[in-house]
Amino acid sequence: MRWLDIMVAVWIFTGGMVLFEPSPYELTFLIVLPLAFVAGTGLYRSTFGLLAILIAFTPFALIACFQVRFTPINDALLFSIVTVFLLLTSYFVANYVAEDTERRMRLVMRAYTAVAIISALVGTLAYLGLMPAADIFLRYGRAKAAFNDPNVFGPFLILPAMYALQRLLLASGRSAIIAGGIYMVLFIGVFVSFSRAAWGHFALSSVIVLVLCFWLEAAARDKVRIMIMSLLGAAMLVVALAGLLSIPSVAALFEQRAAGQNYDSGETGRFGRQGYAFELALDHPLGLGPHEFRNLRIIEEPHNVYVTVLHVYGWGGGAIYYLLIILTLWRGIAALTRPSPYRLMMIPLVATFTMLVGESAIIDSDHWRHYYLLIGLIWGVSTAIQNDRRGSIARQRVLV
Repeated sequence: MRWLDIMVAVWIFTGGMVLFEPSPYELTFLIVLPLAFVAGTGLYRSTFGLLAILIAFTPFALIACFQVRFTPINDALLFSIVTVFLLLTSYFVANYVAEDTERRMRLVMRAYTAVAIISALVGTLAYLGLMPAADIFLRYGRAKAAFNDPNVFGPFLILPAMYALQRLLLASGRSAIIAGGIYMVLFIGVFVSFSRAAWGHFALSSVIVLVLCFWLEAAARDKVRIMIMSLLGAAMLVVALAGLLSIPSVAALFEQRAAGQNYDSGETGRFGRQGYAFELALDHPLGLGPHEFRNLRIIEEPHNVYVTVLHVYGWGGGAIYYLLIILTLWRGIAALTRPSPYRLMMIPLVATFTMLVGESAIIDSDHWRHYYLLIGLIWGVSTAIQNDRRGSIARQRVLV
């Protein structure tokens, strides 16, 4: 069990290094999974829905691979196998966290926060040109750290930022100061990704965490403190943003990214591509297969996961993917309505995941590792909430 915990921490840490597929994240999980069997990790009845989704999705994903016309079948199979593999990681995480929730959530989030901070610092220093070989960690002049794309790097930083924000609002003393520092570092990392979707995701998730902590968990004294901290925090973020924008190159890129982009409009723009992809999906019940869309009339991907899953995995695979999202949202939101020691753990998960679901309408997120990690954590913590009848425990034990 000790070795399993160590390898889970290593596995989560490798989630910040995704430059190719299969990535170190998948390769490390090949060590975690047999260790979980040897350690006797329990399987919970309330997570069987995830297992059923995994089993039902796999045939549709594999059938779609054999519909390809231009893409080598080996490449198509690798893409679909990675998707199935990521679904398996969700099922593992759900059971792993449900079994020893307090300790294992802290282990998972410490590993995640560590790699997120390192990634944010590397991305920020590379963007500012303050480290050697900075170009390796940049793309299109934007920070990406050890990811393929800035649009993945930015959202990756948000979950640990939300846990830091929650601790900043509800903890005190040294713990709150450290949490404030983590939140600021991750905020700057998201900013220098220059991903408009990540900016909105970070801001709205922060608002959701603030509102839910204030409404569900704060006592009268906490509410006053939260209001004061919110005003101080907002002022500090404005000062940090002003400092960044005082750098001419940062200000120029910010102005460019904040303005409307040409590729968002027109027949071959983002929304035109999505309409074309949806029409194609309706004409191919078994799907087109992975990587096929880029070989057709419009070569750039549609950047909408809800359209993409239909033509990559077929109608059946798309429907099961939709079911996964709906059930995960339902479990997370339902868990928030129940008083529980673990509700504090659920607040940042729901705040981050709901915004990821929205962000997925303008970006392809079906291979984001942290997306499936979030799904597993929501199912695991909601299982713990169902199984634990205690009304409350010491807040410090569940503030991650």
